[in-house]
Amino acid sequence: MGQRNLLLCFDAFGTLFHPKGPVMEQYVAVAQQCGLGGFSAQDVEASFKAAFSRQSKLHPNYGRASGMGALKWWTNVITQTFQPLIGKGTELPNDLAPKLWHRFSSGEGYSLSPGVASLLRSLRQRQQERRPKSSRLIVGVITNSDDRVPSILSSLGLHVSPLRFGAPLNSARGGPSEHYDVDLHCMSYDVGVTKPDRRIFDAAEEMAVQLVMAQEAAEHGRDVERAQPALPWLKLYVGDEYEKDVVGARGAGWNPIFVGAKEEVSGQDSVLDLDQLRNKRLDEVFHRDGPPLTIHADSTQEVLEWLIEY
Repeated sequence: MGQRNLLLCFDAFGTLFHPKGPVMEQYVAVAQQCGLGGFSAQDVEASFKAAFSRQSKLHPNYGRASGMGALKWWTNVITQTFQPLIGKGTELPNDLAPKLWHRFSSGEGYSLSPGVASLLRSLRQRQQERRPKSSRLIVGVITNSDDRVPSILSSLGLHVSPLRFGAPLNSARGGPSEHYDVDLHCMSYDVGVTKPDRRIFDAAEEMAVQLVMAQEAAEHGRDVERAQPALPWLKLYVGDEYEKDVVGARGAGWNPIFVGAKEEVSGQDSVLDLDQLRNKRLDEVFHRDGPPLTIHADSTQEVLEWLIEY
């Protein structure tokens, strides 16, 4: 890859992890555990969409701006989803909202995409073995979500840094030199804008720059202010939604990798299939001064396997 740092970021939902079953079916299952019934997943979905839309208009960004916070925000959504289904004269069980919050804050409701944990660790190991010591790999998450993503990834077995946008670098337990599977989290909840807005991608890049400077300062016994400027970046973003992930990343100067149905990118002349890039090194594919490239892959696992090999 030459003298460049690699900034590899992922979307969360649908890219790094997936629901264990249809989300609304999980809602129904939890409601039944709490003693509710008489409605279908389709009923819940319609009511949920209305409740979600109403709360989003009243309290944008999961209630962050109004000081409500994500937990209270989602409690309101859950209440307004189920109350119309059971009628005004019936009280909702007290444990319904907490159970749903817990399920979708952890591995109870989600599964890690195949191979992600072991492949991320293999990629880190290969980077240490193959690339110049002066270049670094930073793995991050850029996602439109509330602040539960780190806890979800942690519950799924990844070793994740607590470093979030807006938090000081020393918030990362163990310091900037500790090896995490995920080094940083850039969530719309913290940044205040959502993909495809380029500002969320710019925020992640700035976090990565500061993290590398802190790593270099720690390794050479210098203050961060005296650390050498970071090397140029090769920026890759992996996501499963074309408009938010591909268009957004490309507009911010990143190289997007779309994981999903090939039909969604068919007819896009500028999209390369990962199979076309086999046996090519990263610096052969992504030229330092070239325009961003858009790549299609069948899965996150396939992307990681390719990065490890080349």
